[in-house]
Amino acid sequence: MRSTISNKISGTSCSQFRRVVYGLLLLLLIVQIEGCYYMQAARGQINIMHKRRPVDEVIQDADSPDALKERLVLVKAARRFSIDELYLPDNDSYRSYADLERDFVVWNVFAAPEFSLHPKQWCYPVVGCVSYRGYFSQEAAERQAGKLRAKHYDVVVGGVTAYSTLGRFADPVLNTMMRWSEIDLVAVLFHELAHQQLYIKDDSEFNESFATAVEEFGIELWLTSRDETDRLGEYRSSREFRQRLMEHVQSARVELQKLYGSSVDEREKQEQKQTILTALREVAGQEVDRTGRRAPGWLRAPLNNASLIPLTLYQGRLTEFRELLKECDEDLHCFYARAEALAK
Repeated sequence: MRSTISNKISGTSCSQFRRVVYGLLLLLLIVQIEGCYYMQAARGQINIMHKRRPVDEVIQDADSPDALKERLVLVKAARRFSIDELYLPDNDSYRSYADLERDFVVWNVFAAPEFSLHPKQWCYPVVGCVSYRGYFSQEAAERQAGKLRAKHYDVVVGGVTAYSTLGRFADPVLNTMMRWSEIDLVAVLFHELAHQQLYIKDDSEFNESFATAVEEFGIELWLTSRDETDRLGEYRSSREFRQRLMEHVQSARVELQKLYGSSVDEREKQEQKQTILTALREVAGQEVDRTGRRAPGWLRAPLNNASLIPLTLYQGRLTEFRELLKECDEDLHCFYARAEALAK
């Protein structure tokens, strides 16, 4: 064995050997740089897993608030519905509850260059490359945001109330989700379980648009099955409101892309950029005032390239998935198979 190994090494050129060494050194450097990030992620996930309690146990606990019990009974019904009617994964996800004693589970950092709508990408071993970086500490997220701003990126930090580990862990329902409306709570369960049904690496827009399509169809079916026509009408109205806002966002994106590709000088680009974003805020604000609805979080925060990223992730290919569902005559088995074929 030693002789065989020795012959292989002696037959390897010096340049090849150097490349191997340089590759190992680079890998070691990456591990050292990324080590702190992955450590905080591991600690955060372990903390969530440690706080889990079975949903039935929390419901039967005399010390559990009645409002929480009611929500968890709803979660149980929605989870059963997700399996029986939406054919989503039948696993241990959302069969437990965890109180994290904070308002958000993670804080996501989005970033884009000053004159580009192309988001900065972060790549991970399992999920591939995505357009954000998540932290279990708001302070850590803000530190990362500060570093990116120092490099002249547009940056936004947003608190997240739910996320999925794509079925690799038994994701619990979180206290951060309990303050939502009943429809929003059920919708997020369907959305996150859809990620477990189909997820492809390196394409956040595909994944989020697919999950949103499943969520929309699921809520329509859920409310219809419960004969909640009033809520169904309100849900459709709310969805139309969000769609109109996204149309304004898309119009602003088209203007910004044209501006960023133009030959005007940097100062002029900065001024025109702010004019476009201010116009977006005004027209979206008028839509809010006209409908009497609460302004979405992105509209209450400063607008920049980064703040537009999460909006387009969920809507980018949604129309295509809606059409695909229609082509399948709303048969989910067909829809999932066609979506998986597209993913390949």
